[in-house]
This record gives sequence, structure tokens and C-alpha cells, in this order.
Amino acid sequence: MMSNEKPEAVVSSSVKEPINNKPSTKALSKWAAFFAIQAAISVAAGAFGAHALNDMLNVKALGWWHTGSQYLMYHSLAGLIVVALSSYVPSCKSILVLFFIGNTVFSGSLYIMALTGYTFLGAVTPIGGLCYLVAWVCLAWRLWRSTAPKVALD
Repeated sequence: MMSNEKPEAVVSSSVKEPINNKPSTKALSKWAAFFAIQAAISVAAGAFGAHALNDMLNVKALGWWHTGSQYLMYHSLAGLIVVALSSYVPSCKSILVLFFIGNTVFSGSLYIMALTGYTFLGAVTPIGGLCYLVAWVCLAWRLWRSTAPKVALD
């Protein structure tokens, strides 16, 4: 073989590596941090709405703000629960992504709508809600089919 030639790699097609769909511990801790930040935003937004925006926005806009804060907290906690259950939930990354996008689209559109009055964003809000629904259904399905060690309930 000449010095500028590289040997060909030998690849065995008979050996299949198992596909590991479980996120790494580092990836899971980053997801947990994202959801903890979203939970903190929920608390700050809720307090801001209750105190600073109370006299500035009409009742309908305050309702949007309140709903955005509630759902942001509920689904931030849901994301943290999925991270905690990751050993029981195969392929949990898609569920985490759906909760994160749901939080951003659902709550974000309600916050913007409340502050600006751009009610056309009400057409975007259900996309976030759909992300929530799909995430919950995926979570239920994957928990139901989980092959993680069973724990006695009695």
C-alpha cells in the first residue's frame, strides 16, 4: 500500500447495535433545566399579571394572561415529571419537545395577545394545546407499554 492510500474500513453488517432511544443523563438534566426555567417564568408572569397588569388590562386580557400562566406551570411540571420518569418512558424526548413547544406556543400566544390585543393569535393558541394533548397521549401510551421493572402496588 502506498503511503497516501487509506485502508478501507471493514464494516460488519451482521452485528447490529441496539438502538438506544433514551436521552443521556446530561440531556435529561438540560431538559429539566428548561422546564424549571419555564416554571419560574410562569411564577413571574403570574405575579406580574396579578400586580402590574391588573389595572392596565381589561378582564378578558387578564384572563388570557392568567390561563397562559396556569398552563405554563402545569406543563412545566409535566416536563419535569417526564424527566423523572425517563427510566420508565422509552423515547421520552419527543414528549419533552411537545411539552416545551406547547408551553411556548400556547402560553406565549396568550401573553402576546393579552399585551397587544392581537386576537388573531387566538388561532395559534390551539396549536400549543394540540402539542399538550399529543404529549399526554404519548406519555400514557409509552407508560402503558413500558417494559421497565414492575413495582408491586400492595
